[in-house]
Amino acid sequence: MKTIIIEDQQRVEEIISRCDICFVGITDLEGNPYVIPMNFGYRNGVIYLHSGPTGSSIDMLAHNHRVCVTFSVDHELVFQHPKVACSYRMKAKSVICRGHVEFIDDMDHKREALNIIMKQYSSREFIYSEPAVRNVKIWEIPIDQVSAKEYAVPH
Repeated sequence: MKTIIIEDQQRVEEIISRCDICFVGITDLEGNPYVIPMNFGYRNGVIYLHSGPTGSSIDMLAHNHRVCVTFSVDHELVFQHPKVACSYRMKAKSVICRGHVEFIDDMDHKREALNIIMKQYSSREFIYSEPAVRNVKIWEIPIDQVSAKEYAVPH
């Protein structure tokens, strides 16, 4: 089995669109990796996330706003021979994005980002109260680098 690099942007976006969460890698205050699962939205090369207005991840991002966001789909255990452990591999497709977090403060921009996030999960229209929009932290991550791979492809 082999690993294939995915270069087609449409395939990359198809993988992202099929995910229900992403994993966001941040650097903690001691310089260690810190990874959290998050809901997200994606549009035009930008990832949108939301969180509470304060917390450890917000403190970490104040010191280093660089992040790595990973998406993964189609997980399936496959093998070439059922009795040979080394022939087993996890089949999957993944996208890894790198960028920097910019926090959105403008209320209209926040509503737009919330709509992008909700489109990932529902086709319904939503409304947001002023206090809810004011008290949510919106993360905007323009993607600087992207790589995508498909694992365990038969030869």
